[in-house]
Amino acid sequence: MRHLKKTVSCVNVLTLAYQSLGVIYGDLSTSPLYVYKTTFSGKLSLHEDDEEIFGVFSFIFWTFTLIALFKYVFIVLSADDNGEGGTFALYSLLCRYAKLRVLPNHQEMDEKLSTYATGSPGETRQSAAVKSFFEKHPKSQKGLLIFVLLGTCMAIGDSVLTPTISVLSAVSGVKLKIPQLHENYVVIISCIILVAIFSVQRFGTHRVAFIFAPISTAWLLSISSIGVYNTIKWNPHIVSALSPVYMYKFLRNTGVEGWVSLGGVVLSITGVETMFADLGHFSSLSIKVAFSFFVYPCLILAYMGEAAFLSKHHEDIQRSFYKAIPEPVFWPVFIIATFAAVIGSQAVISATFSIISQCCALDCFPRVKIIHTSSKIHGQIYIPEVNWMLMCLCLAVTVGLRDTNMIGHAYGLAVTSVMLVTTCLMSLVMAIVWKQKAITVLAFLLCFGSVELLYFSSCVYKIPEGGWIPILLSLTFMSVMYIWNYGTTKKHEFDVENKVSIDRIVALGPSIGMVRVPGIGLVYTNLVTGVPAVFGHFVTNLPAFHRVLVFVCVKSVQVPYVGEEERFVISRVGPKEYGMFRSVVRYGYRDVPREMYDFESRLVSAIVEFVETEPGTEEGCDSLRMRKEETLEIMEAKEAGVAYILGQSYAKAKQSSSVLKKLAVDVVFAFMSTNCRGTDVVLNVPHTSLLEVGMVYYV
Repeated sequence: MRHLKKTVSCVNVLTLAYQSLGVIYGDLSTSPLYVYKTTFSGKLSLHEDDEEIFGVFSFIFWTFTLIALFKYVFIVLSADDNGEGGTFALYSLLCRYAKLRVLPNHQEMDEKLSTYATGSPGETRQSAAVKSFFEKHPKSQKGLLIFVLLGTCMAIGDSVLTPTISVLSAVSGVKLKIPQLHENYVVIISCIILVAIFSVQRFGTHRVAFIFAPISTAWLLSISSIGVYNTIKWNPHIVSALSPVYMYKFLRNTGVEGWVSLGGVVLSITGVETMFADLGHFSSLSIKVAFSFFVYPCLILAYMGEAAFLSKHHEDIQRSFYKAIPEPVFWPVFIIATFAAVIGSQAVISATFSIISQCCALDCFPRVKIIHTSSKIHGQIYIPEVNWMLMCLCLAVTVGLRDTNMIGHAYGLAVTSVMLVTTCLMSLVMAIVWKQKAITVLAFLLCFGSVELLYFSSCVYKIPEGGWIPILLSLTFMSVMYIWNYGTTKKHEFDVENKVSIDRIVALGPSIGMVRVPGIGLVYTNLVTGVPAVFGHFVTNLPAFHRVLVFVCVKSVQVPYVGEEERFVISRVGPKEYGMFRSVVRYGYRDVPREMYDFESRLVSAIVEFVETEPGTEEGCDSLRMRKEETLEIMEAKEAGVAYILGQSYAKAKQSSSVLKKLAVDVVFAFMSTNCRGTDVVLNVPHTSLLEVGMVYYV
């Protein structure tokens, strides 16, 4: 029996490893299309001794081995948050273990969630020191959030550049067979493919995912086989370039120009972040198996073969990939390359949808429409607004630049920025979560951080040659995220400062002629305690509210998922005779609140269960009778109808505010609030049962 379970487990791992080829490695596997071309696009010249080509391949091999294999596969993939990966997973771990309270409505009971484990209580001197620093310097917590958002914005910039450079590089290969084809036609064909890629997003990747893995497998086998062929035919001595000595010789001989060209070398590891980001869809072991035993050797062989071909064909440096393909298999490889570029684009687009969804959960992005494209596969979502925005940006970059070398310079800066953010966050995780010794953390930071800084500095040098694109994109997204986070945080502070007493409202009842009407009233609020000011505003203008009143707070917590059995937390507001309750509805940052299917029935069931099992009530016949009566009242109220009361808040900057703050709040935040999805749409509130109460708050 044990042998059978082990066999089944191995089969599952291998199946997941095969499926991951079509989802995770699309971006990484298409890098050979443009790495050598971009690396030798500057003033770096080729000499007869081939030192430069050997040096570049040596850099590619060791970069691939150090960053992709050692850092990501052996270390970073182990830093999962309940099976989830990515920048937000690392950030979530840090928030929990270092007790960072970034989300304003955090409660102690959130820490009792089954997914909120914080490991052993033991502290090391290093972890205690880091925690103490964050506690003593509250601004550092905000700085950490901004740092994470910076990496996130660069990752979004990735999703603009990946489809552009992959598709344009793949399509440009046709010019080898049709030399008279004008560049404009290549751009037009690329744009048509890009429009097609974004147009099919609404159908969901699961509908075509079954063909992704075979195509990626065929692509990797093709380029590795061609690599072996070229190595044997053109220059078997290229194997000696696996020695790191050639990296030293390369930098010694080429100097500044060699350092600048490293911005092209780093493109060989574009997509490694996707391995970690998509950890939730696969297991850590399956990703490690797929990369270590298939993807890694296939890509190394492909780069080796192309370098061997280049050593004998210096004149073909700007079209080396397609030139290195043997004539009989050119067209099949060209077709597979185009499909592989589509798959690589699909991976980063899906990842961007997930990133934006997580940003919304952290109140760092305006509310957008999130559609589930699969009822079976968790996390497969589609965001129309983001999809069409990305398409427009991709088309603008494709038409505006047309040059894959310039796009490559931009791409390199985005990639190295994201990797540096991951390295820094991973160092904090090693100190705070894993409680490693300071020497271990420092060794990790210096070993990988120094390599990435070398590449980052090279990419920064190329800011005028295209590197400004990801900076512009990230600054734009950063501004949107920060202003939205600032506005929502100030709104929450306003709600907390202006809470009203329910006893005072009830006491005012006779003087203003307040009455209780049949039915259930659901008052949506961001507060987890107290009564929101919007409700006081409502009853003073319309002195009537429902017989059963429920204050509903839909909030996110710093865990990836919350189980259905832990979703609702019910409590009373005031004495029993008031008939008022509070319901906190909790979601994780990876949870996407689906349309509130049968929400009323689920909420009423949770309240009835709370009434029947309410702690602190005496046992006895009278108590049992009172519970039954209250349960009956709640069910009768539900039959009478459910009304939704939402606050429509408008932010205004105070008169004493600076011009910059007035611009941010009165113009930018107000514009985003007006044009983003309304709370009623996000919560799928029926319009026939909706009551909106307007309020203005000053920040």
